[in-house]
Amino acid sequence: MTALIDGPRVKAKSGVAKQLVVFLHGYGADGADLIEIGRQWRQILPDAEFVAPNAPERCAMSPGGRQWFPLTMRDPNERWDGVLAARPTIDAFLDAELANLGLDESALALVGFSQGTMLALHVGLRRKKAPRAILGYSGLLVTPPDGTPPGDMAGQRPPPAILLVHGEEDQLIPIDALLLSTDLLAEAGLSAQWHMSPGLGHGIDNAGLLHGGLFLAQSFGVAVEFKTRPPAPAR
Repeated sequence: MTALIDGPRVKAKSGVAKQLVVFLHGYGADGADLIEIGRQWRQILPDAEFVAPNAPERCAMSPGGRQWFPLTMRDPNERWDGVLAARPTIDAFLDAELANLGLDESALALVGFSQGTMLALHVGLRRKKAPRAILGYSGLLVTPPDGTPPGDMAGQRPPPAILLVHGEEDQLIPIDALLLSTDLLAEAGLSAQWHMSPGLGHGIDNAGLLHGGLFLAQSFGVAVEFKTRPPAPAR
């Protein structure tokens, strides 16, 4: 039976939701860990509703935290098995949220952090209709145990816009994961933008937040005006 999930929300600033941004939190955290980003981004995405569901499982390694799937680092297949097991729960949640708002996938963006990025990529690239955008912080593309790119990722037309953001000094999921993920996506026929944050560990800095917010605005076709010179675009 598919687990029912929910979490904190930020309503559209305009009062009418025309886009839906779903945050998928990291291992040992919960929805409250990321929903504050929605409160910041609503300034440039006034028509977006933000929601950050709590993963269905309690995290054994972080009392009070949640997990999308367990991480023991002892089983080489646990990430792949984990994203496969978590996908139905997230798909059901997304379907219900879109139906409730009267929106379709062209108005949907998935934003993940760490384990949440693994799910955002895995789930987002396999939905019958692609979300408008996938934004992943400090994570990676999970592949089958044999390491080959999954063959079921490139069937969506149009494909989603993808941006991956990573800290250069990340010791939990090293920066090599960013480069490997973009290469694997390319092998599957999917292009991805990327941004590397110099000196940053396993986290999200202000530059990454700004790049992410602008990426979502661009993906949704929302014009953003700057009173000062905007940052350089993500590479």
